[in-house]
Amino acid sequence: MPLIEVVRGLFGEFDGPDRPGASALLIRNRQTLVAAGWGMADLAAGVSATRATRYRLASVSKQFTAFAVMLLVERGRLQLDDPIARYFDHAPPVWQTISIRMLLSHTSGLSDYEDLIPAIRTTQLSDRDVRDMLIDRNETYFPPGTAYRYSNTGYCLLALIVEQLSAMPFEMALHHQIFQPLGMTGAVAHREGSTHVAHRAYGHSRAAGGFVRTDQSLTSATLGDGGIYASVDDLARWDAELSAPTLLRPATLAQLFAPAVAIPPGTISYGFGWYLCRDGNRAVAYHTGETIGFRTAIVRLLERHLTAVVLTNRSEAVPLDI
Repeated sequence: MPLIEVVRGLFGEFDGPDRPGASALLIRNRQTLVAAGWGMADLAAGVSATRATRYRLASVSKQFTAFAVMLLVERGRLQLDDPIARYFDHAPPVWQTISIRMLLSHTSGLSDYEDLIPAIRTTQLSDRDVRDMLIDRNETYFPPGTAYRYSNTGYCLLALIVEQLSAMPFEMALHHQIFQPLGMTGAVAHREGSTHVAHRAYGHSRAAGGFVRTDQSLTSATLGDGGIYASVDDLARWDAELSAPTLLRPATLAQLFAPAVAIPPGTISYGFGWYLCRDGNRAVAYHTGETIGFRTAIVRLLERHLTAVVLTNRSEAVPLDI
């Protein structure tokens, strides 16, 4: 049976004109074996999902934020052990003890900004809003650097540091420093109303009798922690860069995939923008993304040079299992 037919069998629940869809990518040794879509990118408009459909990556975006930071490290613009207080006016004292490395590895202990959003808030948050919510808080969940706690807050602050040192908005820094050089022509860090996403997938959630559009929330405009839209074709070019880097030296790139902190009970680690583990004798780097209307996953078997990506525009999907 042809490989594409084997893969198609995994996506039966997505396939059809009345179902939010999915796009998938399978790469071996930098050769694309499968790049395809099933179901619908936009139910209301009747637009099918294809390999060119751009999905909101959610937390799969974090690897791009981490890569942008490492570009600055390689250019001598910052060091991983710099205190983040260096980059923020009026920073609380505890930020003197929090480093760039801690933000990258989720060991800062910073408060989760999602828990600080006022109940009366009706407009979307930006990365700057996240900073403003934290700038007067001198407490952390634990002494910085002593434990792991997944932190969207940290990656929002990293985006602001990249923006400051690049002297341009974060979305433009990603475009000029990563997406454009790699030919990721469809990738964009997106804020509703300020940037455009061509071939866009819209998020959906299951409801009585079918699906409803659930595409945006209060946290859909923060960029550093999850704001990138991209297609599987874009991610094929991204995987080629990770396999044979042209923008970073191999030793610098390797730091993204080096365990920075163990995640209790210790079978999984986190590098910079990547979860890391071993499946038997196989080294695995992966990340998932979850936001309203979207579920995404990327898995790289590092020693086998095998990469799989599943992007979906429905809330109840489990792409990592696929």
